[in-house]
Amino acid sequence: MVLLTLLAAVTLAIIRQRNLFSVVILSSIYSFLMASIMIALDAVDVAMTEASVGAGISTVILLATLHLTKSVEYPAVRQVALPLFVCIVVAGALIWGSISLPPFGIADTPIHTHTAPRYIEMAKEHLMPPNIVTAVLADFRSFDTLGETTVIFTAGIGVLLLLKGRVKKMQGQDDTEKKGEA
Repeated sequence: MVLLTLLAAVTLAIIRQRNLFSVVILSSIYSFLMASIMIALDAVDVAMTEASVGAGISTVILLATLHLTKSVEYPAVRQVALPLFVCIVVAGALIWGSISLPPFGIADTPIHTHTAPRYIEMAKEHLMPPNIVTAVLADFRSFDTLGETTVIFTAGIGVLLLLKGRVKKMQGQDDTEKKGEA
């Protein structure tokens, strides 16, 4: 409950913020809190992806973008009431949708009585993966793993492109300075 309360507080702070640097930092905090929630829910692979992409690479890319574009914040053209209303409606829908979920930690939920035993049985039939975790990630959840890998790869390419653009810009400035000296 503490993590969810902090998540709600950070969301409200993002909505109220006008400074882009503060929004990027608060978004990084939001991603870190989401990763912490995923760890509490025993989804460590999702938590690691969220921490590396959401709190790590995305923050670096957004901060680099702010630095390279020298962006200027314009005054608000509308009040924050509409985004706040949308957040409250979405939060209400999520709470309403999660009311019918079984209590956390109950052993006789469908994931434990149907899905997990089936994965264990099917993993025994696969001869290539060395263990059950690899069989689940590589065989049964391969599209999810491919999606996570694509996101991380794309983020890495984005960082490299940003850094390459910065190097070209600096080289262009050096060439201009040399022509001015000559």
